[in-house]
Amino acid sequence: MPENDRLSGCLDEITVEFVEREATPRLLMKLSIRLYSSELSLSNTVSFLEISGVDRVRSTVHNWVHKADLQPETGRCPNHVAVDGTVIQLDDEHYWLYAAVDPQSNDPLHTRLEPTRNNAIADQFFAELLDKHDVDDATVLVDGAAPLQRSCRKHGLGFRYERHGNRNSVERVSRGIKRRTIIFSNSFSNAEAETADEWLRSFGFAWNLLI
Repeated sequence: MPENDRLSGCLDEITVEFVEREATPRLLMKLSIRLYSSELSLSNTVSFLEISGVDRVRSTVHNWVHKADLQPETGRCPNHVAVDGTVIQLDDEHYWLYAAVDPQSNDPLHTRLEPTRNNAIADQFFAELLDKHDVDDATVLVDGAAPLQRSCRKHGLGFRYERHGNRNSVERVSRGIKRRTIIFSNSFSNAEAETADEWLRSFGFAWNLLI
């Protein structure tokens, strides 16, 4: 599919019905939301708007993303699900990023950001994954993390220990998120985990449509 067709399809999926008296052209708003969700920092997104003849501050762009409430699509039915828990840094704080990815398409299925790692959080992560997607019969690919394997057993999910192979997909997404959160942390003063979690959902939305 030509790149411009893929980009147009992504922009069609972004709704800006929340706009009432915003002077910015809606196409530029949609493009700014897409660029920030997957590639650019807030500062660079504002610079893009300036090149297009629109003067906006970073908080305005952030509010557009917040109000757009982008979410990855639900209802997937993958044969395999690669799951990973890894540490990312926001400002001076460390958080655990839980991510589930369809290794066939490399699409993020579900993400969750938590201040720690334990059995209860792993259980909640898998409960949310099961609620969003039809993964009851999928094989979950996990590493040696005990909470992930335990939660698979608790929810009756078949799993397989795998360090490489199809698990490379979830690690690829995690690396992309880590690179992006370096920019993210530099874009906000005292960025809060709730704001980062919101960005992760928009990141998953953009990744699934464009990668």
